[in-house]
Amino acid sequence: MRLNLNIPAALCSLTLWLASPAMALPEDSSQPIHIGADSASMNDRTGVTTYRGQVEIVQGTMKIRGDQVELFRDANGEVNRIVSTGRPAEFEQQPKREDPLTHAYGLRMEYLVNQQQVTITEQARVEQGKDTFTGKRIVYKMNEAIVDAFSSENGDQRVQMVIQPKQQGGEE
Repeated sequence: MRLNLNIPAALCSLTLWLASPAMALPEDSSQPIHIGADSASMNDRTGVTTYRGQVEIVQGTMKIRGDQVELFRDANGEVNRIVSTGRPAEFEQQPKREDPLTHAYGLRMEYLVNQQQVTITEQARVEQGKDTFTGKRIVYKMNEAIVDAFSSENGDQRVQMVIQPKQQGGEE
């Protein structure tokens, strides 16, 4: 089953969850990238660098964690795809200074940098504040502000959303 959500303003804050200069803190993209792992293997011929063992990539407020993270470079040496796997793989970032951190989890995450698209598969979950969004697979097209959420083929994992009401009068 597929649920295609063209995100209205009320849900926008739920889905602002991956690095994009327009959707993340502006200073994030100008920060150095720090990578920590138990091991790393770079293949100049294929353009793939594989990090293994408690991998953490940090750039400003953006963090990617996984058991294994692969960075794919194009012919110009630019990173064009990042794949993180783990139990679970994790992503976090603060989309705007006034917003809470957004967290995403799944057994596999693939970020297509040039398309500004993230696909989370297997036990996919996104949390921002007290709001949650889950499914078998979640695809977020950042430039279009569109989320496609998918349940499992056999229906044992359906798309679920929990959106908390806005507090009145500045109460929290």
